[in-house]
Amino acid sequence: MKLKEFILFTLCLIALCDFPNSLFAQQNVSPRITLNFNREWKYARGDFKGAEAMNFDDLAWETVGLPHSFSIPYFMSKDFYVGYGWYRKSLNLKAKELSKKIFLEFDGVFQEAEIFVNNQLVGKHEGGYTGFSVDISSAVKRGNNLIAVRVNNEWKSNRAPRAGEHVFSGGIYRNVRLVMKAPTFIDWYGTFVTTPDLEKNNGQSSVVNVQTTICNHSNKKSDYRLRTEVIDADGKMVTSIETTETIEAGNTKEFEQITPSVRKPRLWSPQLPVLYNVVSSLYQGKKLIDRYETSMGFRWFKWTVDNGFFFNGEHLYLKGANVHQDHAGWGDAVTETAMQRDVRLMKDAGFDFIRGSHYPHSPAFSNACDEEGMLFWSEAPFWGIGGFSPDGYWNSSAYPVNEKDIKGFEESVLQQLSEMIRIHRNHPSIVAWSMSNEPFFSAPKTEEGIRQLLKQMVDRSHELDSTRPAAVGGVQRPLGKDRLDLIGDVAGYNGDGSSIPDFQHPNVPNIVSEYGSTTADRPGEYKPGWGNLEEDEAWKGMPWRSGQAIWCGFDHGSIAGSQLGKMGIVDYFRIPKRAWYWYRNEYKKIAPPEWAKEGVATKIRLEATQTSKVSTDGTDDVMLNVTLLDAQGNEVSNSPTVELTLVSGPGEFPTGTSIKFEADSDIRIADGKAAIEFRSYYSGLAVIKATSPGLESAQIEINFEGVPMNAKDCAVKERPYTRFVREKMPDVVQTFGRNNPTFASSVADNHLAGHAADGDNNTWWQPREEDKEAYWILDTEKGLILQEVSIQFAKAGVYQYKVETSADNIHWNSLFELKEVSDWKKEQKINVEDGFKVRFVRISFSGYNASSVPCILEVEARGVVQN
Repeated sequence: MKLKEFILFTLCLIALCDFPNSLFAQQNVSPRITLNFNREWKYARGDFKGAEAMNFDDLAWETVGLPHSFSIPYFMSKDFYVGYGWYRKSLNLKAKELSKKIFLEFDGVFQEAEIFVNNQLVGKHEGGYTGFSVDISSAVKRGNNLIAVRVNNEWKSNRAPRAGEHVFSGGIYRNVRLVMKAPTFIDWYGTFVTTPDLEKNNGQSSVVNVQTTICNHSNKKSDYRLRTEVIDADGKMVTSIETTETIEAGNTKEFEQITPSVRKPRLWSPQLPVLYNVVSSLYQGKKLIDRYETSMGFRWFKWTVDNGFFFNGEHLYLKGANVHQDHAGWGDAVTETAMQRDVRLMKDAGFDFIRGSHYPHSPAFSNACDEEGMLFWSEAPFWGIGGFSPDGYWNSSAYPVNEKDIKGFEESVLQQLSEMIRIHRNHPSIVAWSMSNEPFFSAPKTEEGIRQLLKQMVDRSHELDSTRPAAVGGVQRPLGKDRLDLIGDVAGYNGDGSSIPDFQHPNVPNIVSEYGSTTADRPGEYKPGWGNLEEDEAWKGMPWRSGQAIWCGFDHGSIAGSQLGKMGIVDYFRIPKRAWYWYRNEYKKIAPPEWAKEGVATKIRLEATQTSKVSTDGTDDVMLNVTLLDAQGNEVSNSPTVELTLVSGPGEFPTGTSIKFEADSDIRIADGKAAIEFRSYYSGLAVIKATSPGLESAQIEINFEGVPMNAKDCAVKERPYTRFVREKMPDVVQTFGRNNPTFASSVADNHLAGHAADGDNNTWWQPREEDKEAYWILDTEKGLILQEVSIQFAKAGVYQYKVETSADNIHWNSLFELKEVSDWKKEQKINVEDGFKVRFVRISFSGYNASSVPCILEVEARGVVQN
């Protein structure tokens, strides 16, 4: 043997001898089989009798891949299809696979799913934002099996959420997996990993506590050995532990293991998001029967009343953004790669915190936060909307108004809270479980029910995860003694909550969970959307505040229309507005680019975020970016019509094989730019061309990898876009005022601005005596076709006032003016004959003295919300 070969042989022997301390020990093939189940579903919108049967004719149905939404293609309409949709897919199984336990794991179906296998109902799930697992073992057979899923997105009075302001499109809009396990196995999301003494040891060492749920679905009692190993980012095992337990047939047992300490772990942080892997290996005797991996990070944090937020022992003022889940064209049916791009966009602007508004996001979104170093506030789907209407749609009272609905609704809320915690509990990025958002937008008689439910939720959160606080989000109402903000461990204040005196240095750790609310089309203005924040807090924060999160990160579809939907600092197509560049400059000191100017467009630039090795399993896609250029290659703001066309190869736009961008349309090109996400469920080279009349075209090639393309099987259905409009419904006149945001030039002691919109006849707003130009503002937060403004005064006074309206809080139009004191009335109703679109109502006072300071008891604005 040559010297070189001998040295290599010796090194191999050393590696083999040292394998318990390396990833070599983990190279055994796992007996668990996990398969992506996103491709080649048959889909039809509507309800079809007998569609769960093998012999049902679905030949005319569309072939789709997941993630999928009923609403595709969707571009921010306030209306969307509500009803049923069916999905069908074949599953071929071999005889040896039938000896395993077989599960379908869904990451999210909105919002009610019935799962059938071979005509047999095997599972149901209600709740659109949390995943679930269905055991299909008893229903499958050798050979071909038919999986059918009946989905509806109908509003129900006893299911959460009852209200919200985004859209509620139906569909299997997140990933699905087929998982095959041994009869005894580690349960679905069956591990819970914590580092209990990391903080005590100042990050220098910690044991790893791993609770693992093992299910024995065999017909025999047996001993089972669980080996748990912690693997670092370099693949080295840093600690391990083994435990043996006896589990009775048909029983479940939780193994609780505490490993030897990990010395000097690399800490996870927003600056350096270092992840470890916990590998759980289950043995029966010497036979490995299941293996499951859990990503985790070593970190600790603390929310404090007086000194704000601390992460890994250091003070951190959270700079955050609220984020909804939907994207242009695809709606809620977003790929994992697209979620990662969203997190990275916020990270690239200098934000370090995302509030998941206002429901549990996909596990893939939490993964992206872990990987990018983004702290995450995960929220349960209990929330309300201002100006709510009678039951029947998602703008209803957040909490049930009918006794018969209360029990089911509370069970729904607690179920989805529990599922959220179970699914997401191992993500180091998550620093709070939030119970709610603005639940006070409910009928007055439900106030005590809301309080008791929030208390139950806080208790449930503590029970399931004592390592994170149970926050209550959007609790700037009600004012006075029955405050909601003190129910949880952390309070989140939205809108005017940041400046209400009651919530200044409250006796609870807190964050401004929403500020800004600036509506703008791209490009918008180069400035921050501080909005509701006082200037001092906006720029440098308060020492007792943990941070602030802008409303919001991205434009999104909204049942309240584009007034609310276009408040993002990034538009719906994922192109940053100028405000995004302002934050990036402020937070990361990166100067903005030179803005495009009007010029002579001569050609198109077409770019893709990735051009090779793009997966075809529904988890991956590419962002295509269109930019208009002049002859010298400079960007111009001209926005002619541009069309993208799939010339050859696989792939699809949300509209099919082509998509057209036009100025002032739902599929917009603006400021010389357009963008859309493109995906494929088949491999091959996709050739895409960008054209515009009179301009030099552009072309790009994208290589997709995965299942080979078959022209017959993968033909894309053309889906020409038409804005969805619900069947003509009577215009619903909504009333705004109670609990909506309010602002004032000043407030006298114990007479807050919010007291003029709290529904309480014992409280009122009053300015300070020295305020000689007093005003009070109501923010309806909607694009409202105004019909009436009603003002009640608490006391008579000698003063004049005028009522004005505005769509943007900048430009004001006169609605009413009282010039003669003799015309003063304790209640003034102002009818608007030719309704016009407003958001804000301002009442300004003049000509008063200390004995006649104006006192507003209640203000209401009535009208119809328009897109």
